[in-house]
Amino acid sequence: MAKPYVQLCLLMLSIIGVAGCSSNATTEEEVYEWKMSVTVGPGSTWYEGAIKFAKDLKEQSNGRFLVDVYTNEQLSAGNPEAGVEQLMDGLKDFSYNSSIIYAGIDPRFGVLSAPFLINDFDDAERVLQGQSGEIINEMLRERGVEPLGFGESGFRQITNDTRAITSPEDLDHLKIRVPSMGVFTNLYRTQEADPITMAFSEVYTALQQGTIDGQENPVDVTYSAGLIEVQQYMTMWNYVYDALVFGMNKELFDSLPPEDQALIKKVASEANAYQINRTREKEQAQLTELEEKGMNIYYPTDDEIGQFRESSQQVYDDFRDVWGAKNLETFLREANGSEEDAQ
Repeated sequence: MAKPYVQLCLLMLSIIGVAGCSSNATTEEEVYEWKMSVTVGPGSTWYEGAIKFAKDLKEQSNGRFLVDVYTNEQLSAGNPEAGVEQLMDGLKDFSYNSSIIYAGIDPRFGVLSAPFLINDFDDAERVLQGQSGEIINEMLRERGVEPLGFGESGFRQITNDTRAITSPEDLDHLKIRVPSMGVFTNLYRTQEADPITMAFSEVYTALQQGTIDGQENPVDVTYSAGLIEVQQYMTMWNYVYDALVFGMNKELFDSLPPEDQALIKKVASEANAYQINRTREKEQAQLTELEEKGMNIYYPTDDEIGQFRESSQQVYDDFRDVWGAKNLETFLREANGSEEDAQ
């Protein structure tokens, strides 16, 4: 019979052997559940892009990354600015928000909404993919947001039910609903118009009752809100480009290993490209339908756009210091595709 100390040694060897086997066993990978919000509803291309991101990220992470998408700023009681602040504070994980909303929190972002700065999609691509885009990215990181690229809401066009807008003089005394942002109220006041800020949810009724004469928004917003029923004229002047910021909470992003960060960036880039393409496809179909339903859509000539641009210069003087003179020079140079400041 083995002595007690021999039995103890055999028992210890047995335990060590079992432990060694268990150390080779694979453990289940951690699953992350995240929240993403978009400002508009499920019929929007914003939602389409967000859903593509969530679906592709789940598939390409083998189910480790799960993203729930919330429409109409449900996570912030319908308030887009509060939604961006939630993203900055880590109370949610991802969002699609217009750069205009960021400018309501930090006016430096308003440089992207400078009137007639970006006039077509080529301008937008040069700006957002160049040094100007990096300026915006660094500003986002300063505010606790990791940039995952840009989507697109489109160019903001003006509508009203009074007259066709073909020159700055046509804006005289028109009551126009604008976002609650200094650039917009400043611009319309310099045009002798009467800018009025209100929640977009109130705009249809205000137009119907004649409280306001018009509003400005990308075509998709005008179309999807049914404003054809209360607006007769639209001017396609491309006066402000509305970029979408695809943002992720920076602290969350920084906590992930490099390979996961790279995957999220890749999937977000693909979702942005898809969302932009869908937005441009839908706009053409929407314009055709609006015209068929009787909306008068006016396309200004280059000379007429030049008049609008000239009459908006006061905005640049008033906001140069707010945006940062050096930043503005970079935006102007890249938007114009030249080395010289065209202003």
